[in-house]
Amino acid sequence: MAEDGLWIGGLSSGLAVILKGEDDRENSSKTRLVSYCDDFCHQSVERMIEYVFGLPHKSIGPLTSPVDSNFVRSIAKSEFSKFYESSGSLVRNRDGLCIYNGCGPLVIGLEDSSICGDIRIIKSPLLVESLAMFSSARANACVWKGKWMYEVILETSGVQQLGWVTLSCPFTEHKGVGDADDSYAFDGKRVKKWNNKAEEYGQSWVVGDVIGCCIDLDYDEISFYRNGISLGVAFHEIHKMGPGLGYYPAISLSQGERCELNFGSRPFKYPIEGYFPIQVPSSVTSFATQLLQCLSRLLDMQRKEQGDHASVEKLRRLKRFVSFEELFDPVFHGICEEFFSILEADAGSLEYIGQGPFMSFMMEVFGGQAPHDYLSLDRAINVFLDFEKSHLLFEHLMNALSCGCKTAPFVLAECPYSGSYSYLALACHILRREKLMMLWWKSSDFEFLFEGFLSLKFPNKEDLECMMPSVWWPGSSEDVSCESGMILTTTALSKAISKIEEKHRDLCRLVIQFIPPIAPPQLPGSVFRKFLQNLLLKNRGADRNVLPPGVSSNSVLVSLYTVILHFLSEGFGMGDICGWLKSCETDPDVGFLHRGGQQSFPMYLFLKNDPHRTGISRLGGSYNHLLKSNPAKNEEAEVIRWEEGCMDDEETRVTHLTRQKPCCCSSSRYDDFTRISKDPIIYTAKSSTGHCNHIPERSAHVATECSAGTLNDEIANKPSSSDQSESELDYRPVQHVMIVPRECNVSSATLTEEELLDALLLLYHIGLAPNFKQVRKQHGKFSSLKFTSFDVDERFCFYMFVNLISILLCFIDVTALTEIHPLS
Repeated sequence: MAEDGLWIGGLSSGLAVILKGEDDRENSSKTRLVSYCDDFCHQSVERMIEYVFGLPHKSIGPLTSPVDSNFVRSIAKSEFSKFYESSGSLVRNRDGLCIYNGCGPLVIGLEDSSICGDIRIIKSPLLVESLAMFSSARANACVWKGKWMYEVILETSGVQQLGWVTLSCPFTEHKGVGDADDSYAFDGKRVKKWNNKAEEYGQSWVVGDVIGCCIDLDYDEISFYRNGISLGVAFHEIHKMGPGLGYYPAISLSQGERCELNFGSRPFKYPIEGYFPIQVPSSVTSFATQLLQCLSRLLDMQRKEQGDHASVEKLRRLKRFVSFEELFDPVFHGICEEFFSILEADAGSLEYIGQGPFMSFMMEVFGGQAPHDYLSLDRAINVFLDFEKSHLLFEHLMNALSCGCKTAPFVLAECPYSGSYSYLALACHILRREKLMMLWWKSSDFEFLFEGFLSLKFPNKEDLECMMPSVWWPGSSEDVSCESGMILTTTALSKAISKIEEKHRDLCRLVIQFIPPIAPPQLPGSVFRKFLQNLLLKNRGADRNVLPPGVSSNSVLVSLYTVILHFLSEGFGMGDICGWLKSCETDPDVGFLHRGGQQSFPMYLFLKNDPHRTGISRLGGSYNHLLKSNPAKNEEAEVIRWEEGCMDDEETRVTHLTRQKPCCCSSSRYDDFTRISKDPIIYTAKSSTGHCNHIPERSAHVATECSAGTLNDEIANKPSSSDQSESELDYRPVQHVMIVPRECNVSSATLTEEELLDALLLLYHIGLAPNFKQVRKQHGKFSSLKFTSFDVDERFCFYMFVNLISILLCFIDVTALTEIHPLS
């Protein structure tokens, strides 16, 4: 086996002797490589190459030339050409599939002539939205034998009919997929399957679900999968078809519904064994994947080398061995040169490789759970960025990470690093590089991807039943023993949500801190401000019963609300960079919402006639009503005084200035699960050029550490086994941040705390208030909490949104929860 010669006597297999020959004086420019042989004749350089390329043991003979990029590329070409040839045969062997090349050779898309209604592609390649009451379309490819599939990622969770049709299926403004013979569909909103008539089938779907649409023409069956889990065979004995008269992938969407189709241009999220994608991957995909696996093994050797660093250094000094580092660079660069050369030869493979094998490689190196391997990842990124094509690869990587945040489910066994955490953590780390942050910001999909990063995937009723088999509350009919199980589950979910919220804040800090290189000079916060304005503008109707097209996912609005609430209550945690954002220089450790006293509010900020404000209902009434009742000129500011804090008893008012802290900052038994380690750790990456300061000890003024007296001692005192996340180790600024002097002519588009407060109120109306209305409508007992839009108790507010209740009301579908366990 290749691993047999890796570790002999504590010596890494990556060591070799570079000796000067006796003829060195005659030809000093030549160096010959001599393999080190131990008593068992293990030759370290050869064995290292075999391990990296996954070759059989002793398949490489003694080397007589230096290990350079050309040598490495020659091995890659000779050993992996078979993968290229096998992929080519797969492309040619597509019997049972017919593609009508309206979109180009072998490219699957929607057939324009088949569209009924108004279906538009809102993001390339195939993120579509219906702007008509009911719209339908089919793909430009059909199948008549074999086993085929495509995937649909749900951007909304309303009425959509997904499936397969023949050319005989008519599309009208009232009929679509599943409404005729030889037309078959699944609709997870109504939980039905359709073939001329509807029957109960499957599970309800939610935003972020991945629906696999599979057709087996060997057994004449159609089945559907939700997130890789079979919903059962939906249709048996479908009609046999002939060449050119097969079944077409097709969709029907009601107004405002969005979904993303993947016929195989990107790797499937949940590939089903035995089923083929309608669009075959590029012929170079397997070759590129093998090269990335070689890089992964090389980085794995680097980690082992670091573990035995002391013994290796001693042997190197005694026997004149060259360190592993001197072999690492030529091998890594050689593999990368071959990798990018095949990408350049087949530009159409970039999307598939970038969103599939490349993302998997980056995630494997980084690690899905803490502690993450920042050093190895940074080293790999440094090499990748040396190649011109890397910027396209990283663009596809950002798309894949954003999509991963939308579709990643919560798995209790992976908590607290579950859900979208791993995708967010990797995105936050690579975006600390100015070059990659600039690449993301320049992308036409910047705001769309930003929303994806802020997304959370809701569970449906079956998911909740699996995670939480029993629900207990005081006075319920459930056995008291169910209490501990429910608390353990909700605590695990709470910790996972907390980790994700940390990463949401890290990402928003990076965007706030980023200064775009445009004229006039910008201040920190201008990019985030623009994002907020556009988000509010397109979500003006998000609080209506019937949502207009284009509104954001509710989880995005709630996540952004939580981020801003944290910034205004705890502060930004970015040091001097946020001096521009603060309107008050006193009490810098106290967040804006907790400063109290006398504050000056610019009324024009809240009442100016901006389109992203005037169309949204506000606390206190409509824009016109507020303008009439509060006339103000642009320059006027109103001085407002308020007392922060809360009344913990009938006699004593507790604020941040008193010795006893308010409930939002008080210690509780729940703190064991929410507080960050008090021992700061300095994180420094060898390849990083940015200056790293350790994060200061967390301030006592932490609004999210709220009282949670419902948790029992067993849970509260249970020690956490989780490792520190990156944000707990350090907040690293973007490298080479430009600081704009106050005296220069800067843009007026500067983010302020007052404006964030304004956005917070708007986000409450369009994002959170509809959730509470739905909860109150479903559960009459919720009114006993005496919670209204205008009378918010501070203790309940913070506890609701940041801790356990935020999971039950803002994250988990409460309606589905009570369908499982009705309130008695």
